[in-house]
Amino acid sequence: MTTGGRERGTGLRHGWTTGACATAAATAAYTALLTGEFPDPVTIDLPRDLHPSFALARESLTPGGEATVGIVKDAGDDPDVTHGALVSARVTPGEPGGGVRFRAGPGVGTVTKPGLPLPVGEPAINPMPRRFISEHVAAVAARHGGSGDVVVEVSVENGEELARKTWNPRLGILGGLSILGTTGVVVPYSCSSWIDSIRRGIDVARAAGHQHVAGCTGATSERVVTELYGLPEDALLDMGDFAGAVLKYLRRHPVPRLTVAGGIGKLAKLADGHLDLHSGRSQVSFDSLAARVRDAGGSAELVAAVRAANTALDALHRCQAEGLPLGDLVAAGARETAAGVLLGAPVEVDVVVIDRAGTVVGRA
Repeated sequence: MTTGGRERGTGLRHGWTTGACATAAATAAYTALLTGEFPDPVTIDLPRDLHPSFALARESLTPGGEATVGIVKDAGDDPDVTHGALVSARVTPGEPGGGVRFRAGPGVGTVTKPGLPLPVGEPAINPMPRRFISEHVAAVAARHGGSGDVVVEVSVENGEELARKTWNPRLGILGGLSILGTTGVVVPYSCSSWIDSIRRGIDVARAAGHQHVAGCTGATSERVVTELYGLPEDALLDMGDFAGAVLKYLRRHPVPRLTVAGGIGKLAKLADGHLDLHSGRSQVSFDSLAARVRDAGGSAELVAAVRAANTALDALHRCQAEGLPLGDLVAAGARETAAGVLLGAPVEVDVVVIDRAGTVVGRA
C-alpha cells in the first residue's frame, strides 16, 4: 500500500482508486512475467503528473507463465467501502495480436444490463482503468521486449460481499465490485463513486426504457415512492444528499418524469436552493421556513414559532396544528429549485415530502 498526500484546505489524506491499484498490480505482474522479478514497490503514472508507488502485498510467479500481484487499497481519509481491500491482477499470455483482454476474477462483477459504459457480459472494469492498465502493459512490453498480448484478470478479495453495500446489484453488475477511477485518486469525502452511481443508475433506467424515475434521499422515501407509483427497482435512484447530481445529469440525459422524495428537513434545504443536502454542508433555514409560512397567510405567532423551531419536523408539527400545509410549501419550493437546475429539459418533476414515519406530509 502507498499513502497519498494531503488535500489542500482540508488536511485530509487522499488515496487511490481500485483502478489505480489494479493498474499497479497488473504492471508488477507483467514485469515479473517478462523478467522473473517483481518490482516492489511498483510505480505507475497517473494524470496530473502523479507517480505513486505501491507496495506489493502478495506476489506469485508460476513456471507455466502466470504472474499474480495483490495490492491493498488505501482510500486515504475517505470512508470508501473498498478501503483496505486486496486488489489483485493475474496476468497470463494472450493470443498473438490480441492486445490486452480483461477478465473478472473473484470479487469483480459482470455487466448484465444495458446502459453502462460497457457491453453486457463484460467484466465491470471501467473504461478509464482499462486504459490505464493497457497503457502500462504497453510500456512494460516496450521496456522488456514483450508482445503486450496478455489476459489481465482483476480480483477483489471479499468483493462480492462488499458489492452488496453498493449500487452494483441494482445497476445489474452481478458477482462483485466495479473497478473504478477516472484520475486514479480518491479525494476525501468527494463521494465521487456515489455520484457516478447516480449517473449510471440514470443510464440503466434510460436503457431499460423507463419513463419515470425517482430520486430518493433514503430507504423510507424509496418505500413510499414504490407504494405510490409502483416503480421497478432500477427506476429508483439512491440520491442520498446529492440532489444536484440527479438534476444536472437529467438535464443532459432526460427522462420524461422525475419524482424527488425525502424528509422535510432535506427537502427544505433543496427548496432554499441547496443541491447538496448533507447536514455538514447545508443547513435548514428557519428564517426561510418562517417566510414561507408568512407568505401563506400564517399568523404572526405561527411565523415566530417556526422561526424558533428546533427542527424542520418541529416546524411542520406546529404548522399542522394550525392547519397550514408547510409540507406542501416545501414541496413547491423544492420543485421550483429542481426546475431551475433542469433549465427547460423535458423532465416533469413532482416532489413528495415525508416525515420520519414515512407519512406523506407534502406534495407538489
